[in-house]
Amino acid sequence: MATREQFELSKEERKRRRFSEEFKRQKVKEIERKQTTVLEVSKAYQVRANNVYKWIDKYTIKDKKGVRLVVEMESETKRVIALLQKVAELERIVGQKQIVIDFQSKMIELAEEEYQVDIKKKFDSEQSCTTGTIEKK
Repeated sequence: MATREQFELSKEERKRRRFSEEFKRQKVKEIERKQTTVLEVSKAYQVRANNVYKWIDKYTIKDKKGVRLVVEMESETKRVIALLQKVAELERIVGQKQIVIDFQSKMIELAEEEYQVDIKKKFDSEQSCTTGTIEKK
């Protein structure tokens, strides 16, 4: 019966050995799916666990460095979508109201020109002198 030592590679053989990217990706997928562990891969292929962790850093999908993972509950997502829809509706209403205000201002301006009457209240005009204290007789 063959012993494990007969199948082990020497240190020099391990240094010359290269694993393909597809092989590394496959092993990382297996680790992510909990089908195997880093230790099992390390022992089975006579590679240091540190190198397997490097493969994980390089080929993992969910734990990329520099990428922020945002976790939201489904209800939060629905609430955000509902709020965005409400904002869009309110912006539409404000736009419609602004059109009405612009129309009314133009109509007042045209009426003032046509009838030569000051319809808009002028804020810079002097106040009437009837306001103030009342004299007793």
